[in-house]
Amino acid sequence: MIDPITALTYLALSVVGLVAIFWPRYGLVARWRRHDEHSHRVMIEDSLKHLHDYEYRKLSCTIQSIAGVLAIPADKATIVVERMEAKGLLKSYPDGLQLTPDGRSYALRVIRVHRLWERYLADETSVPEIAWHKEAELKEHRMTPDEAEVLSRQMGHPRFDPHGDPIPTSAGEIPALNWIPLNSLKNGEIAQIVHIEDEPQAVYAQLVAQGLYPGMQVRVIDVSSDRIRFEADGEECVLAPVFISNISVVPFGKHADPHLSFVTLSSLEQGGEARVLGIARSCRGQQRRRLMDLGVVPGSRITAVLESISGDPVAYTIRGATIALRKQQSNMIYIEKNKDGIP
Repeated sequence: MIDPITALTYLALSVVGLVAIFWPRYGLVARWRRHDEHSHRVMIEDSLKHLHDYEYRKLSCTIQSIAGVLAIPADKATIVVERMEAKGLLKSYPDGLQLTPDGRSYALRVIRVHRLWERYLADETSVPEIAWHKEAELKEHRMTPDEAEVLSRQMGHPRFDPHGDPIPTSAGEIPALNWIPLNSLKNGEIAQIVHIEDEPQAVYAQLVAQGLYPGMQVRVIDVSSDRIRFEADGEECVLAPVFISNISVVPFGKHADPHLSFVTLSSLEQGGEARVLGIARSCRGQQRRRLMDLGVVPGSRITAVLESISGDPVAYTIRGATIALRKQQSNMIYIEKNKDGIP
């Protein structure tokens, strides 16, 4: 015969177990359902972003391309597409998939959050550049449009993310694509990098390691089928086509000034004087604000006055004050020289 206390204990444990499993809001079943719903919503939102990206670049989107971006089999991607079509977010055509107005509006809301958060990470935090995209992918599925509007207002309603992509407005407006691939330039042409694609991550990491960023001035030296050689802010760079395809530029055309040479402050010899042209866009957040607080702003005159025994750091005078800068910092400060090389 079972002891009554033991029986009551078993009963209590059973009740607790059932409650833990089936409690409407906090039970395991409820949590599993929320997780499942969240997973489906994430796949739909990632698909919408992919569809809009292809539409923006005037490419045809298919179930196979969605399967690729979601990293799922084509049959599962078909189910995702069917759900999106049932919700009125897209339409299927023989030559591909197309967003409906509702789907396009939804996609732009997700994209707006993603790019605003990347802008925030770049300007206000010390999160490594290579991690911005992944962090923003998590945030884009959790932040509400109202929260995104508050963030945008705090940052002064930025127009572009740190990769050069335009940030959709709260009304869903986004400018038309106006850039071209870097390898479409001819020898000797000068342009400005306006966009660096952050996917795939391995390619983007290589471009970051090369020190390339939106806003950089480039001059093409040589273009061939297997590489492109160009000058970027005074430094020569050679890249293969797999990397070049992720860089987009806007040509300067007739507005380029061939007499100006842009070099970094680290190249200034002791006793030399120069005019600050600006700070590289790769210098962001607290580090950028510190340099500006020290007087490193466009137009300021700066002189190299003292070099340490190791050569790093170097002391400079600017606006009546003496400051010490590491080479890593002076490499991100651009000075302007004229055609005879004298500042």
